[in-house]
Amino acid sequence: MSDQYIGADILIKALLDNGIDTIFGYPGGAVLPIYDELFKQNKLRHILVRHEQAAAHAAEGYARSTGKIGALLVTSGPGATNTITGLTDAMLDSIPIICITGQVPSALIGTDAFQEADTIGLTRSCTKHNYLVKDVNAIEKTVHESVMIATTGRPGPVLIDIPKDILNRKASYKKLTKVDRPSYKPYQIYKEHNVAAIEEAVELIMKAKKPVFYTGGGVINSGQEAAKLLTELVDFTGFPITSTLMGLGGYTSGDEKFLGMLGMHGTYEANMAMAECDVMINVGARFDDRITGRTDKFSLASKKIHVDIDDSSINKNIDVDIKLVGDAKDIVKQLLFSLKKRDTSKLKDNTKKWWKTISDWRKADSLGFQQEGELIKPQFAIQSLYEQTNKLSPIIGTDVGQHQMWAAQYFKFSSPNKWLTSGGLGTMGYGMPACMGAQIANPDALVCCVSGEASIQMNIQELSTIKQYRLPVKIFILNNGYMGMVRQWQELFHGDRYSESYMDALPDFVKLAESYGIKGIRCDKSEDLQDKIKEMIDYQGPVVFDCIVDPRENVYPMIPAGAAHYEIELGPDHKQDIELDKNRV
Repeated sequence: MSDQYIGADILIKALLDNGIDTIFGYPGGAVLPIYDELFKQNKLRHILVRHEQAAAHAAEGYARSTGKIGALLVTSGPGATNTITGLTDAMLDSIPIICITGQVPSALIGTDAFQEADTIGLTRSCTKHNYLVKDVNAIEKTVHESVMIATTGRPGPVLIDIPKDILNRKASYKKLTKVDRPSYKPYQIYKEHNVAAIEEAVELIMKAKKPVFYTGGGVINSGQEAAKLLTELVDFTGFPITSTLMGLGGYTSGDEKFLGMLGMHGTYEANMAMAECDVMINVGARFDDRITGRTDKFSLASKKIHVDIDDSSINKNIDVDIKLVGDAKDIVKQLLFSLKKRDTSKLKDNTKKWWKTISDWRKADSLGFQQEGELIKPQFAIQSLYEQTNKLSPIIGTDVGQHQMWAAQYFKFSSPNKWLTSGGLGTMGYGMPACMGAQIANPDALVCCVSGEASIQMNIQELSTIKQYRLPVKIFILNNGYMGMVRQWQELFHGDRYSESYMDALPDFVKLAESYGIKGIRCDKSEDLQDKIKEMIDYQGPVVFDCIVDPRENVYPMIPAGAAHYEIELGPDHKQDIELDKNRV
């Protein structure tokens, strides 16, 4: 008779066999058998967070900074329900994580038992797939299937709900090397279609006079090879390239062909290039509303090529001319291969006039600002942080709001997996736990969380986790006393009625940090900023940096809600000396 193990032990063995060596979690009654087995071994590292939402975001940060799968473990009832925000965040941003939840004993399911919740029903819409394990013999296969589903096709979160009695029952461990789920075939069925579609796409590229590459998070999820191939394709064609918020780092931001981020707070030249292009090559982006603005006005004259791993994302928001379904690295490689078989000697000559037009748009200097006086401009704070950290190749995470947009605008990323932010869901409280996960995965990296005084308080308790595990995360707070993006919209669209956006009774962040045994730094004068940022970077442990900034600053450029993507506001203090010809676009 083969060796018998309890379900909790089988679970840990299966996680380890799938390359998972770190799990973020919080214990409770339903998962105590797992925690007991964790205590008996030292291969699977457990990181104790202070809130289950933070466990999910930490798993996201771990996954996004490594390209691997993230994992979390929580108890039943409130433990499971507290993860829903993080699971939804991972679902919208296509982040591969596996969530293990405890459940009440099988006989009590449906009886409103203590700490019971319908975890499967609650998470059906915010996971790629979920399981309720009813047999101890199914645990091993379920884990293998979950990892496969989470990491293949369009990545996403998968949840496994396990009743306590199943965790305590015994079964043999088969050490599976392969699992097959016949009904799950992400994109292989499109390979034949792609052969002809690649040639059609190349024909469009060859004839393009005003092309643009529009890239997104799919490039990041496809890995380092996809970014290298994309760089080769852009260099080969000489075409301009822009990126969504989620795609930053997929192409070197400092390169002259990079037009900056596009979308609601993207650069003038990036948005105008999208508006006036004749061929748009979308690689791994989903035509999100923050990019398109009014869909009935979006890039009407262009032929559109859409590369996406998820067929359901194609023609969902914007109709396209050519669809290419598959992993970004595979499709880009095929495009390059086909292009190199042709006479492309005139390819770059075709776009000379286009580059002249782009050069004119760049003269608008849409990200320009002036730091004057003692009060720190938030743009100056972020630019200063970038200038002092760039040489260290930092991992930058953010929360959500004005600070997030300024970080996206002024940081220049040269490689994938260095930028962590909540794109689709826009989750305040994401930044610090995501940076914790990234620091766990990259112990020697400089990891910096850019936040606001409102966002940071959403998961402020994770300072305790940072202290316990001696994580040298630098937390850089742009403190303007408001929920900044809410205040900006109230100013611009609600007649300056600042309803409940002012943050009164803020904590002293320096004293708060010190109460956790963490170094705190405060800066409220522009002339002190450089030295204090250096002090933060040089300090060996975690730091909370309270940067007091001008509360009146708004994020520009800005495409107002309901406007077309070429109706761009550069701000009241910005000289917009390019008059748009609305008829032309």
